[in-house]
Amino acid sequence: MDDDGARRAAVDDAVDRFLALVRDGEPDLLAAVLEIARAADPAADVAGARAELDRLAAGVTDLDGLVRRLYVEEGFHGNRDDYYDPANSSLTEVLARRTGIPITLAVVCLEVGRRAGIELEPVGMPGHFLVHPVTSLQHLDPFTGEMLDREQCIRRFRESTGLGPDVPFDDTVLEPIGTEAVLVRMLTNLRGIHRARGDLAELGWVLRMRMGLPGVSAVEVAELAEVRGRRAAFREAADLLEEWAEVLPRDAEPLRRHARRWRAHLN
Repeated sequence: MDDDGARRAAVDDAVDRFLALVRDGEPDLLAAVLEIARAADPAADVAGARAELDRLAAGVTDLDGLVRRLYVEEGFHGNRDDYYDPANSSLTEVLARRTGIPITLAVVCLEVGRRAGIELEPVGMPGHFLVHPVTSLQHLDPFTGEMLDREQCIRRFRESTGLGPDVPFDDTVLEPIGTEAVLVRMLTNLRGIHRARGDLAELGWVLRMRMGLPGVSAVEVAELAEVRGRRAAFREAADLLEEWAEVLPRDAEPLRRHARRWRAHLN
C-alpha cells in the first residue's frame, strides 16, 4: 500500500472508531475528540495526549489551581493569530502547541478538571464556547483563562456574534450541553474551515463523522454526496442521498432529486 492509501486507511479507521463511540449516545468525550485528531493526522500521538492530561492534572486540587496550572504555569492561550487554522481543532495539536480555539481549550479544562476531581460543564454559548464550574455563578472563558460573570458573558456573546443590544440575550445559552453537542460543534467548525479551503479529502471525513451524530441536516447530507460525486464516486453519492431521504422525510424529494442527478453520471 502506498503512502496515500495508508493515510486513507488510517483516516477510515479513525472515522469508524468515532462512529462506534457515538453509536449508543453520550460517548466518552476524550476518546471521541482524539479520533477527530487522528483523522486529521493519523500520526497524532493520542497516548501522549492522555499522558499529558494526566501530568497537567497532577497536584491540582481546586478551580484556582486548575486555572493557574493551565494559563499561568503552562501557558495555554487562545490562538488570535490564526484562529481558523484546522490544528486549533485537534486536541493533540492544542496540547503540543498550547494554543487553540475556545472549544478545544474547553476540552483541555474539562479533562484536567475531571482528573483533578473538579466538576466542570461544557457550555455551548453561540460564538464563544465556555466552561461552567458546577455550583459557581461564574463561567470560565477557556480562550483567556478569565472567570466571567453574567454581564461579561453577554459581552463575549455580542463581541463574538456581532449581535447588538437590540437582540435580547437568552440565558439558556449559558446552560450546559451534552457530549454529543460538543462533538457536533467541533465538527461544524471543521466543516466550515475545510469547505472554505475547498479541501474535499478533509471535508469528507468531517462530514462522515457528522453523520453519526444527532441533528443531521439535508444540507450536510447533500454536501457529503457532493464530496463523493466530485471524486467520481457517483453511485456512493446517490446511495447516500437515497438512504437519508428515508431518514429525513421532509427533505426526501430534493434528496432523491440530487440522487437521480448523480446516478445520471453512471450512464
